[in-house]
Amino acid sequence: MRALKRYGQNFLVDRNILSLIVKRAELSAEDTVLEIGPGHGVLTRALLAENVKCIHCVEIDERLKPELDELSVKNPSLKVHWGDAVKFDYESLVPFPNKAVANIPYNITTPLIWELLKFAKRGLKYHLYMLQKESALRLTAPPDTKERYPLGVTVEAVGNARIVHNVSRGCFRPMPKVDSALVEIEAVKNLEIANDSLWSEILHKGFAQRRKTLANNLRGIDLLSYGRMRAEDLTCDEWLEIYRSAKNKLPPSLTE
Repeated sequence: MRALKRYGQNFLVDRNILSLIVKRAELSAEDTVLEIGPGHGVLTRALLAENVKCIHCVEIDERLKPELDELSVKNPSLKVHWGDAVKFDYESLVPFPNKAVANIPYNITTPLIWELLKFAKRGLKYHLYMLQKESALRLTAPPDTKERYPLGVTVEAVGNARIVHNVSRGCFRPMPKVDSALVEIEAVKNLEIANDSLWSEILHKGFAQRRKTLANNLRGIDLLSYGRMRAEDLTCDEWLEIYRSAKNKLPPSLTE
């Protein structure tokens, strides 16, 4: 089947990388796993071999329906859902996933990870994603670097992200024009923050015009002592300071 560019389809085919992913995820019979974009089910089969409690797969390309439906008939623990992963109703999943393991289509990386981080408080705290290497570097970028951006700050606010393995473009079919990286995210604190519209607004406005200072980008918000700094210069703790200061000044009805 021909991969569709609009879906960012590059199917992982390297068995060694599949084994590495499964080993890193440390799956058990108690885990419910979320997989995005299963494609032909190569990673799905590797996950099923771990005898997890349940696997939810979300796939947009219905040309794959015969393959994935056949796989789900043979494996009762596999539940295939059809739709756009960025807009999907994850609240409806039963049982609810506690781990997400996926080869994420490159064209939806940022909105999808932000969306999935919103469910940390529901129990989705562990994420293991194959990402375009450039996206992986942005996601893990420290302060004072041009790669720093809102999602990276948010990931740092809820826990941590690390690149655990670099992956050659030759591990995919069709072969992409860029290399990839396996990124692990663990949510251990501030579990509600990715779902907070004020946090999102402050970060996105702060980074909107990167060359300008925060005093220019965030008018009307108490920036404490950080007004002359640029968004990329702040540490995660400094962003949290600004956010908490702004939140404390909202009327009670807006903070509930």
